[in-house]
Amino acid sequence: MVNEDDRGRRPAGMLEDAVLAVLWEGGRPMSPADVQAVLPGDPAYTTVMTTLARLARKGLASRERAGRGFVYAAAVDEAGHTAAAMNELLRRRRDRAAVLARFVSELAPEDEELLQRLLRDGGMEG
Repeated sequence: MVNEDDRGRRPAGMLEDAVLAVLWEGGRPMSPADVQAVLPGDPAYTTVMTTLARLARKGLASRERAGRGFVYAAAVDEAGHTAAAMNELLRRRRDRAAVLARFVSELAPEDEELLQRLLRDGGMEG
């Protein structure tokens, strides 16, 4: 579900996240029109194009010429991108222990068990 303000606009960063999700789900290079067709909320083509270009500048999407335009693909995987965002947010907090304790206390029981298993086993599942 996408949260929007009173004017129907997404909060900053939400459109980038939504566009990345479309690229991850698509699993192939996609044109701005391809991405626009899948995004909820009917964003303008130029908005999608600008967002894709921004993601490419940030290194989160790759871009290659296709005819007169470009196609885009995710340059990062979903798990890596999410983990990096979580780490960045954690680094900006003074009391990391309190943040981590709260995070763990608010996990669903199955996610807490998964986290404990990952910590015990020393790595990723997969």
